[in-house]
Amino acid sequence: MKYFNGFCLQNEEQFLQQYIPKGETTVAGLSYGAQLAFEWAYHSSQRVDRLILLSPAFFQTKTPSFIRTQLRYFDQNQEAYIRQFLLNVAFPSSVDLVPYLAKGTKDELVSLLDYVWGKEKIKTVLSRGTTIEVFLGSEDKIIDSKMAFDFFGSLTTTYQIKNVGHLLV
Repeated sequence: MKYFNGFCLQNEEQFLQQYIPKGETTVAGLSYGAQLAFEWAYHSSQRVDRLILLSPAFFQTKTPSFIRTQLRYFDQNQEAYIRQFLLNVAFPSSVDLVPYLAKGTKDELVSLLDYVWGKEKIKTVLSRGTTIEVFLGSEDKIIDSKMAFDFFGSLTTTYQIKNVGHLLV
């Protein structure tokens, strides 16, 4: 299994084991890692049977001013931004994500905020025989899970899990 970490995170996949089937041809990622996992599967010549997108970072419905504001807050106080980000990722659980902290960069943040999920690219991955499963938390404070569900639900097997947030716990 190939796994891609979320923004500012490392080793968080231990929280997500119930959603990730074992297997050499499985690729998975959380949030920003879901974007990376998707791009890896899209560009790879390796066989991918299952692509698991866990709380995929989905900001293409946000306004440019929202994105500028996020970047401004990051620039003003990176430590405070990441601290609040980790709290929002964990919500509504009380999981302490500080032990899983990996220093995120502004370039990574720009990349995840500017990313656009393309329907044609998703269809291309599906046409290769890859099953794409998307898991979303109903209480997500990072993304609008309803908008993400509407987008991914028309293309993939998409689950919305009640009473969990971005970390899906």
